[in-house]
Amino acid sequence: MSTPRRHRIAPSLLSADFARLGDEVKAVVDAGADWIHFDVMDNHYVPNLTFGPMVCHALRRHTTVPIDVHLMVHPVDALAQAFCQAGADLVSFHPDASTHVDRTLQLIRAEGRHAGLVFNPATPLDVLEWVIDKVDLVLVMSVNPGFGGQSFIDSALRKLERARRIIDASGRDIRLEVDGGIKPDNIRRAADAGADTFVAGSAIFGQPDYKAVIDAMRRALA
Repeated sequence: MSTPRRHRIAPSLLSADFARLGDEVKAVVDAGADWIHFDVMDNHYVPNLTFGPMVCHALRRHTTVPIDVHLMVHPVDALAQAFCQAGADLVSFHPDASTHVDRTLQLIRAEGRHAGLVFNPATPLDVLEWVIDKVDLVLVMSVNPGFGGQSFIDSALRKLERARRIIDASGRDIRLEVDGGIKPDNIRRAADAGADTFVAGSAIFGQPDYKAVIDAMRRALA
């Protein structure tokens, strides 16, 4: 039996007011966020375009909580290094977007940052066992990446369960994060499947009271 880990809630800036990002970061941290989730899209790997390293660098001055960068880009390596140098604490990428997954993980860790792998709804976890010694975070997507506000894909629960078994068998301190359609009414199901870190975008930023939503999530997780 693995030791219970403290849950972390990571609001996604993809659903924030882009014209007020500094204020939005402060507001959501004041409301109880543990991390800030930073979705990077390149209009190539996914059909949308969001933030670059300069935005991450600017926001770093607005908060001391970890900045969790999720790269939905191809190629990966140059941007991974740029975000590490811009102040990201964790940098995660999709294995199918990297030519050499092991090398990309080493690049991120060489910058003194935590490295993560992201698995889309239809992507198997096969690569994980071969590089788990270099992984600090596993992110299971419960929607297809590219847009906010999508509905939770239930098959992600089985993938979370499998990822949790792989992580626990490794004996390593690895976070298991879930992203996509997370709300107060389904966050418990994701936790029961093994997730300990929860990305939520429109469920938080789409509401008038960020603290009320985060508090509701914590009650569901308690």
